[in-house]
Amino acid sequence: MEQTLKITNVLSDPTRFSIYQYITKHHNEVTVQEIADSFNIHPNVARLHLSKLEDVNMLISETKKTGKGGRPSRLYRLSDDVVQLNFPFRDYQLLSEIAIGTLLSLGDIGKQALLETGERYGKEIIQKEFKRTGLELNFNDKLHLLKDAASLLGFYPEFDTNPEQTKVYFKIFNCPFKEVAAQDIGNICKMHFAFLEGMFKSLFNNAKLVQEDNMFKGCESCNYLALIQD
Repeated sequence: MEQTLKITNVLSDPTRFSIYQYITKHHNEVTVQEIADSFNIHPNVARLHLSKLEDVNMLISETKKTGKGGRPSRLYRLSDDVVQLNFPFRDYQLLSEIAIGTLLSLGDIGKQALLETGERYGKEIIQKEFKRTGLELNFNDKLHLLKDAASLLGFYPEFDTNPEQTKVYFKIFNCPFKEVAAQDIGNICKMHFAFLEGMFKSLFNNAKLVQEDNMFKGCESCNYLALIQD
């Protein structure tokens, strides 16, 4: 509870909250000067905001040389810690570990159920967003809907596509399952893949998803290629 109160106090400042949002969407390390320029504030003020976020483990920092000569710069990035803002505290991570552990204890049947459930939930999330819009969707509309849903889920996504609109390049800079995946990378990553494939298949009937990079293998993001055959 004490940590929750510290976090809410830090985020109560509108500028500081906006800085945190900026960093979550930036996908890269930021400097004090970059934040100062982006928010039109003095570097000392920017440094104070960043330090406050670091004090509650929402950010971490390290000193690095930028390759441009001169003194090393202090670079800030998102912490890997999960921010809990529930009142009262609820340990959903423990619940997920129990549920997934129970399924996997059933052997192949449990593993298959985990994949099928992941795909089903991916489809349901998109279908809920689709019903909310109530529109006839073209390719760009579908891509926008995917991005909104992925952002809402905390994926910190990036999307790109080829001119023919037959390929979608999809990057995830945050895995919402990373704490659970650290204990069983193989099965959780497979479930996450099924979840994402369900999202794409819900909008593109013949979509095929291919994983190209995985952040658990040292990459900065999980990268996917969706082949669209509609």
